[in-house]
Amino acid sequence: MPYLFGGLVLLNAMLLGYYLFIQKPAPTKTVQQAQTELTQPISFTNSAKYIPPLIGTKE
Repeated sequence: MPYLFGGLVLLNAMLLGYYLFIQKPAPTKTVQQAQTELTQPISFTNSAKYIPPLIGTKE
């Protein structure tokens, strides 16, 4: 039984290594769409001037 467990652990480690380092996953359509949305410029508004002062400070 310990040999079976050790063999399964070794097989699991080999499969994990294969999927992490050897196989390059092909991006799906939704991943490509998300990547194009992330590379587009994002409008930014500085909202720091709208934050009220801390309680107890005079301003």
